[in-house]
Amino acid sequence: MVTGAAGSIGSEIVRQLLAYNCKKVILVDQAESFLYDLQQDLKNQSRHNIECYVTDVRDVLMMESLFKKHQPHVVFHAAAYKHVPFMESNPYESIKVNVAGTKNIVDLALKYKIDKFVMISTDKAVNPTNVMGATKRIAELYVASKSKQGTTTKFITTRFGNVLGSNGSVIPLFKKQIARGGPITLTHKEITRYFMTIQEACQLVIEAGSMGKGGDIFIFDMGESVKIKDLAKRMIKLSGLNYPNDIDIKIVGLRPGEKLYEELLNDGENTIPTYHKKIMISKPEDFDYKNKLCLIEDLINNNKPDSFMSLVKKMKIIVPEFLSQNSIYVCLDKISKNV
Repeated sequence: MVTGAAGSIGSEIVRQLLAYNCKKVILVDQAESFLYDLQQDLKNQSRHNIECYVTDVRDVLMMESLFKKHQPHVVFHAAAYKHVPFMESNPYESIKVNVAGTKNIVDLALKYKIDKFVMISTDKAVNPTNVMGATKRIAELYVASKSKQGTTTKFITTRFGNVLGSNGSVIPLFKKQIARGGPITLTHKEITRYFMTIQEACQLVIEAGSMGKGGDIFIFDMGESVKIKDLAKRMIKLSGLNYPNDIDIKIVGLRPGEKLYEELLNDGENTIPTYHKKIMISKPEDFDYKNKLCLIEDLINNNKPDSFMSLVKKMKIIVPEFLSQNSIYVCLDKISKNV
C-alpha cells in the first residue's frame, strides 16, 4: 500500500514497486484527478495489479476497510502536506494530515500486523523552524515511540531533502518564471538546499525499507548542498539567455518559517554506514516515549481551527528544538525562554 500515491514521491514509489512484480499495489490518495491520471498511465502500460482508492488518511474508517480487505504486507506512507508557507498559516490542517493521518496509518499497521511500515520524512523535520517541519518531526516521534513499544511490525523512517522537479519545487517554478521573461524570485541570496532526483530518492526509500530492521531512521547522502542563486543562473544559461540582461533575479525575502539551509541530522544524532554507500542509519537520542505519546495524543485531541497559537505552543513542548523563524510564532519561543 502506498499512501499519497498520486504525489511526486508516491507515484514514483508505485512505478518502482511495480517493477518488482508485486502481487498487488494499493494506491491511496485524496487528489482525485492526479490519481486518475496515474491509474490511466499505468493501465496503458498494462499494469493491472493495482487498485486505486480516492480517500484520505484522515478517514480512519475507510482506511481500516482497506487494511481489512487487502491485508498489505508493506505500507509506504508518503501522504503529507509539504508546503511550508501554507502550513505555517494553518497548523490545524498540518496536524490533521501530518500527525493524525500518520497516527491512523501507524495504528492500523499495528492492528493488522503489517510486516513493514516505511515513513517518508524530510530534512525539514531536523531542528525545525516551521510548522510543517515540526509536524513531520512529531510524526517521526510517533513512529519511533510505537517501535520502542516492541511490535512485530517493523517501523522505518526515511529522511531526505528536496527532489528535483517535484510538485512545488524551485525548478518548475523557475522554468515558468523564465518562460514569462522573468524575473526569477529568490527568497535570499545565500539560501541553499540539498537535491536528489525523484528516481534515486525513491530507489533509496525502497532499499532502506528492505534493509530496515525496525526503529531506524535512514538518512540519504544528498551530496553537497546547492546555492539556489547559482541554480537559477544555471537555468537561465541553459535556456539560452543571459543573467541579468535577459532574465534578472529578484530577492524577495525569506518566507515565514523558511531556513537559509537545511540539515539532515538532529542535535545529538549520529550515523553509522550501511552496505549501501548512499544510505546511513541515524542513531537518535533516547526519549521518554510514553510521555511523547501522551503529548501527541493531546495535540491531536485538542486540534481546533481557532487556536493556532495554542497548537504551536503544544508542538514546541513535544519538539523542544522547534524554534520558529520569521514567523508569528517566534513570540512563543521568547515566552518559553523567559519561563
